[in-house]
Amino acid sequence: MGSKWRKAKLALGLNLCLYVPKTHEESSSSNSRISNDAVLLSPVLIPRPTTPTPSSSGLRLPRSMSKSSSKKTCAICLTAMKPGQGHAIFTAECSHSFHFHCITKNVRHGNQICPVCRAKWNEVPLQSPNPKSNSAVKPIGRPRNDAWMTIPPRMSSLVQSTPRPDALRPVSSIFNNEPAVFNDDEALELQDRPAESGLEKLKPGVAGKLEVKTYPEISEVVRSVSFKDFAVLINLKAPAASKSSSNSSSSSRAPVDLVTVLDVSGSMAGTKLALLKRAMGFVIQNLGPFDRLSVISFSSTARRSFPLRLMTETGKQEALQAVNALVSNGGTNIAEGLKKGARVLIDRRFKNPVSSIVLLSDGQDTYTMTSPTGTSSREASYKTLLPKEINGNRIPVHAFGFGTDHDASLMHSIAENSGGTFSFIESETVIQDAFAQCIGGLLNVVVQELCVKIECLHPKLKIGSVKAGSYLFDSGKDLRTGSIGVGDLYAEEQRNFLVNLDIPIVDGISDPMSLLKVRCVYKDPVTKETINLNNSGEVKILRPIVMAEGRPVVSVEVDRQKIRLRAAEAISEARVLAERGDLTGAVSVLETCREVLTESVSGQAGDPLCVSLCAELKETQERMASRQVYESSGRAYVLAGLSSHSWQRATTRGDMSDTTTSSYQTQTMVDMVTLSQTMNFGNPLASSNSNSNPSVHRKLRQALTFPARPRPR
Repeated sequence: MGSKWRKAKLALGLNLCLYVPKTHEESSSSNSRISNDAVLLSPVLIPRPTTPTPSSSGLRLPRSMSKSSSKKTCAICLTAMKPGQGHAIFTAECSHSFHFHCITKNVRHGNQICPVCRAKWNEVPLQSPNPKSNSAVKPIGRPRNDAWMTIPPRMSSLVQSTPRPDALRPVSSIFNNEPAVFNDDEALELQDRPAESGLEKLKPGVAGKLEVKTYPEISEVVRSVSFKDFAVLINLKAPAASKSSSNSSSSSRAPVDLVTVLDVSGSMAGTKLALLKRAMGFVIQNLGPFDRLSVISFSSTARRSFPLRLMTETGKQEALQAVNALVSNGGTNIAEGLKKGARVLIDRRFKNPVSSIVLLSDGQDTYTMTSPTGTSSREASYKTLLPKEINGNRIPVHAFGFGTDHDASLMHSIAENSGGTFSFIESETVIQDAFAQCIGGLLNVVVQELCVKIECLHPKLKIGSVKAGSYLFDSGKDLRTGSIGVGDLYAEEQRNFLVNLDIPIVDGISDPMSLLKVRCVYKDPVTKETINLNNSGEVKILRPIVMAEGRPVVSVEVDRQKIRLRAAEAISEARVLAERGDLTGAVSVLETCREVLTESVSGQAGDPLCVSLCAELKETQERMASRQVYESSGRAYVLAGLSSHSWQRATTRGDMSDTTTSSYQTQTMVDMVTLSQTMNFGNPLASSNSNSNPSVHRKLRQALTFPARPRPR
């Protein structure tokens, strides 16, 4: 037992956590003291549906320790504090006492919170380093049984063999000295010296080019007839990820500058923070050596917990230390967190091709937000939280609303106005999967600054409208030209836009009739080369004098996209009614749309897209069953769905168990989610052991590429 307590003393002294086996006395007690902010480091496998409890992740004091005895016992080393034993005693502002040498070790590693009551100290004891010691500060040790929050032994040896000047320094020195300007980002010189770093050279560029296809609504229109709102579908598909880029450490893809803005307010204490740390560990482990990561934590105020650094082995070690040191307390100041996150990207000296902010919060901003009345006033107030630098520099914020108490409207507004997506994490056990899906896309950007240019060819044609969702359509003055700003595409992502034209009556010989010409311009994120696709083809239809036998050929692709847009519009309309308090009307709109989709040609044929949309409409109806249900989860579910449809990009909805979450998922997202779901709480599952010991598998949830058939309800 003595060795266990020595490990416990070391863990507390370094602001870490340690799994201590339960004693008989502790097992029988239901009121054992727990640590709120510990990361789950138990080697015992926990099935996926089970939420880890804080009691299994922290060091607990014996039940027999009462208030009176705690004053005579140091809560760090758990030994008696008696005058005359040669040990100085420190009494904190909160009245708890500790051995002076114990608390100075605790403070030196960045912990300024009372180990007993979790109160934040304004005054902390300091102790000068031992002048006789000439050795570098040792890296913080951890039990090496957690694949997320520790560096494997092989990686640790690499860290020690190739230290940077600031490598392996205490965690406190990394994030406590916050500069006025965040221009201390790590240089990207590693990319220019692959031979020295042992990394492979950069590839020539993204494999393959953007695919562009066009589909007219019908194949022919009689000359003597006009056709209003004739739809032409523009389908774009990004090239697949390079096979070598499936490895996160490969340099064949575009490197990422990722800033995570994390809520560490008091409401995140316990299991929430433990699972957030684990999810961040997964993100860190899957970033490559050319990617850079910064961590911003916010509660009542915001702080840069980790600067923008390359995720080399050393960088990962330090990032894991910084994440492990996060503690929860205070209120929720989302605005300050976003401002600091934006500053990291604005002030940086070097830039990776891809930049993004990931925001996670489980509460409502209690510092910046006022309480305006009216929807328009609330929307205007929401926009004040988004720093102007984010919009001006086109930095997308991917917002994750966690639990039932977060401000879904606020988080959705932040994402929408920045060009990012909003995800709703209903179950705390899927934080890691939600992050996995997000980085599965961010780590595979293959198209940047994509612009789709449209030009009418027939002299009598004009562009009526363009169904582009949240993408901006810029129409020419003569309404004969226009452009859609698409931006970045992940590997194998698709975008579908419907262009509506008014087909006029024509005289004379005009068969076939040229309608549109589509051109695409984008940048290769790896080579920075601008690519022009001028030969995307023309859209033509036949204009016969008399219609041939039978009906004209109707495009199935156009019909499917019309169905998708109709469902999204119905959900948007239902949301407006629900916000006004008319839940009955909202449910009626959804039910009517579902009936129309079911009776459509695609619905009768069992088209997977149509069936999936019907399932989404039904799920939305159920989440509008009552005001209480809508307030707790319905609003967030609806907004996450609208974000997904408007950007045509995958978002997390609910607990990721239904197939509506799979909408717009790419293969790299599916692969990353599968990796998250097939990793146990220790090392990654070895395929050789998968058959011999099936109990070590975490329960897998379905991860399908859209469209997919929904589960029977």
